[in-house]
Amino acid sequence: MIAQDTSTPRDFFQRPLRDLRISVTDNCNFRCTYCMPASEKYTFLKKDEWLNFKEIQLLASLFVKAGVKKLRITGGEPLLRPNLSDLIKDLSELAIEDLSITTNGYLLKPHLIPLFQAGLKRLTVSLDSIHGDTFSTMSGGRYEVHRVLDNLEKAREIGFESIKVNCVVQRGVNDHQIEDLLKWCCSRGLIPRFIEYMDVGNKNQWMAAEVVPSSEILSRLSQHYNVVPMEENYFGEVASRYLLDDKWEIGFISSVSQPFCGSCTRARLSTDGKIYTCLFSGQGTEVKSLLRSKASPEDIFDFLTQLWKKRNDRYSEVRSTEGVSREKVEMYQIGG
Repeated sequence: MIAQDTSTPRDFFQRPLRDLRISVTDNCNFRCTYCMPASEKYTFLKKDEWLNFKEIQLLASLFVKAGVKKLRITGGEPLLRPNLSDLIKDLSELAIEDLSITTNGYLLKPHLIPLFQAGLKRLTVSLDSIHGDTFSTMSGGRYEVHRVLDNLEKAREIGFESIKVNCVVQRGVNDHQIEDLLKWCCSRGLIPRFIEYMDVGNKNQWMAAEVVPSSEILSRLSQHYNVVPMEENYFGEVASRYLLDDKWEIGFISSVSQPFCGSCTRARLSTDGKIYTCLFSGQGTEVKSLLRSKASPEDIFDFLTQLWKKRNDRYSEVRSTEGVSREKVEMYQIGG
């Protein structure tokens, strides 16, 4: 076993490494317009290209040694990965503060109890509308919304400590339904988070005119609720949180209008073993061959920490000031 190291690597801009997002599959049952539009064709990884759970667990433990406190399982749709609860059990035994999963929620029902018993206590479910027509439009027209809503209710009943609902807001598509989603979530103790429509990947035909700034939504809500800012829970927290009428927590992720690159502490591990240091990276750094070589855990640890120290990503800030656009990794390959 490697002794716990108390030093924390910092990147070029002195940002510490605190979060790791682990993609366990690049496949998804949805075709959300802002991520995997149905008009495109996709070639997915073969199973022998995936990192196995033992490799993921080793990498996660080394990231924890380097300072990571929060682990999030992503996809694609992570529930498409067989035996996911086995990985959750292994990761839950690491010395971390938070373990969560981001899912579209459609496949949740049979997984809820195994995941909960394996040690998962927090869920994030992507849900862009509670209205059937809009939900169908934004998710690719394959499924009905009632199953996701039912699965969220079941997750509450089982006893998950925190359930967040992520809504990507797109002007002219679902921005007129924000209050409906907010009321549905908050009346059930769920935490809605509104995400500005971002130029992730290269396939979603992103246009700045379709972005609804968080400030616009806040202004609208302030006409009906007493809106009070909440203190951040920790350095690098993605969402800006607010309390409505002293009872309902909501969050905003404002990567376009209010970039938070300066406090970004996240690394991402792709299904096929590449490390990405930004959601908008053009390419990742391959680590799978190192895992499958005779490299020691210490060697791999040094590789990971040196990679972080060289990091100088700040895409959202540069995009906002210079209008930069470039080829980027697709979101379904590394999670959100």
